[in-house]
Amino acid sequence: MRIQAVDLTTSARWFMALVLLTIATLAPAAWWDDDSHYVQVGPRTGYYIVRPDSRLSYQLGVGAAPTTDTADPLHHGYGADALAFHFNYAAILSAPPAYIVQATPNEFYTARLGSLIPGRTTSRDVEALFGRPQSRERQSDGFVTYYAIQVYNPFEDSGGRR
Repeated sequence: MRIQAVDLTTSARWFMALVLLTIATLAPAAWWDDDSHYVQVGPRTGYYIVRPDSRLSYQLGVGAAPTTDTADPLHHGYGADALAFHFNYAAILSAPPAYIVQATPNEFYTARLGSLIPGRTTSRDVEALFGRPQSRERQSDGFVTYYAIQVYNPFEDSGGRR
């Protein structure tokens, strides 16, 4: 009977090691290298740079942003970043916008995001800059609109070859 007890203890240790290894392998890279932050442009303007699935993305309520990872082998280097805008029920920007980005932010978008003023900018102003949003999500204090930005990373393009 003593041998079985030792075998169970060893099996439990191996099982725990396997579970921890699986969790570490499947944990998103954004969690380890999260450099999400706020960029202040002026006294009343700024925007968030947010990594997909980061802690900040969930704090800001933009975890459902329509992003696609360029590293996904089914997309061959093509993906999508996103812009997110929180509006109150009066359709006025209620918080700084968020740029959900996988790699380097595009200056075209950051320059426009930096011109938006929470409390003054309306959803029509945002549509004048970026067009019609691809999706809209209702929230308890208003709504969030999302814009998908198509991106390409040639380093992730395997071209169907391995």
